[in-house]
Amino acid sequence: PAPLTTFVSSPAHHPCSYSYHRRRRGAVSASSSSSSAKAEDVVIVGAGIAGLATALSLRRLGVSAIVLEQGPSLRAGGTSLTLFKNGWRVLDSIGVADELRAKYLRVQGMRMRSSAGGRDLREFSFEEEAPGQEVRAVERGALLATMASKLPPGAISFSSKLKSVAGQGPDGTLLELQDGRQLLSKVVLGCDGVNSPIARWMGFSEPRYVGHMAFRGLADYAGGQPFESKVNYIYGRGVRAGFVPVSPTKVYWFICFNSETPGIGIGMTGRKTTDGAALKREALELVRGWPDDLVAVMRSTPDDAVVKTPLVDRWLWPGLAPPASRGGVVLVGDAWHPMTPNLGQGACCALEDAVVLARHLAPAVLAGDDVGEALRRYESERWGRVFPLTARAGLVGALVQWGNPVVCAARDGVVIPRLVRLGPFLEHTNFECGLLDPAAPSA
Repeated sequence: PAPLTTFVSSPAHHPCSYSYHRRRRGAVSASSSSSSAKAEDVVIVGAGIAGLATALSLRRLGVSAIVLEQGPSLRAGGTSLTLFKNGWRVLDSIGVADELRAKYLRVQGMRMRSSAGGRDLREFSFEEEAPGQEVRAVERGALLATMASKLPPGAISFSSKLKSVAGQGPDGTLLELQDGRQLLSKVVLGCDGVNSPIARWMGFSEPRYVGHMAFRGLADYAGGQPFESKVNYIYGRGVRAGFVPVSPTKVYWFICFNSETPGIGIGMTGRKTTDGAALKREALELVRGWPDDLVAVMRSTPDDAVVKTPLVDRWLWPGLAPPASRGGVVLVGDAWHPMTPNLGQGACCALEDAVVLARHLAPAVLAGDDVGEALRRYESERWGRVFPLTARAGLVGALVQWGNPVVCAARDGVVIPRLVRLGPFLEHTNFECGLLDPAAPSA
């Protein structure tokens, strides 16, 4: 988008640059005899939610970073994501929350129904059952643009795709980009998403497909959408759906369904497609005979606002998962701990990571200290938070996606109407990230 072109960083020659020669496998050393690589203190790979939030968090603590984005601009696609109060606390801390609050509706409660005739199972009010909760659905592109607008010109380098992590040495980590540029950075933050090349370089396994696919869409009502500000969930056998008003004119919806294989974009013909109209037809077929309001929302969605993706996660089992950092390289957000969306915590946890990492990392960078210990403290603090949430999200998804009629009857007749308590269920959203205070030492 045009307003974001000012953030493009020039790959011009840096006054402090070096050439490298191999000393041993995976190690590099530097000499000042020529100029083949650009030296940086902090490089963030990926201008998604984790990357931009981390850049803003570090900036608040006096540390500048260069953000590498492989695309020619910020990601404009995607639909919406739901942020709970722990996510909004982070957005408050980095100074973008109020601008977003002005655009997006505060969700007041939750309605849960059965796909069979739309029978009501349960209805919640956040004010009554989870006082202080703040829930809003936010357009992903707008969240990214708002965060990017708070960074200085040149902070984001577009068309900068990582080719490889070429090696590490006492001077830092050498990154090679697809266009031939090289960067030597004291700190590299892998915010490069679910399919992170940096995570692979660090020895992490590929994210695990959990057996469920998801359609997502963003309906557009130019004359104003007609719905109450509630999250609507509808449960079937092996299929569930939902929708939530995002703004006065937009409504986000989703469908999750069981699938043995993660065939992305497989249309009605079985051929791979990114044709939005075909994807929407396939999604509508899954919910044929379901409540009319859900179907109406889906039919009000532009074809180019429908996506289909597999749901994946990675459980960070103690003693089995590699460390989140290696030397001055560390993972953040989905690159480290992808989780299914069943608790609405993927984006929230990425935002939390950003603040916690900045609080540990900034003092070490500013003091010129070795950052390894700071990165290990970040990992220690965050692992105890993200591993249980990832596991819980996966288990919740497995429960609600059951296709067994006996299990579904128990879910609809007992679990949802009688056992679910909203306050305890949302206890994980009480996480306090705190303010980013430049004078406060790292814990």
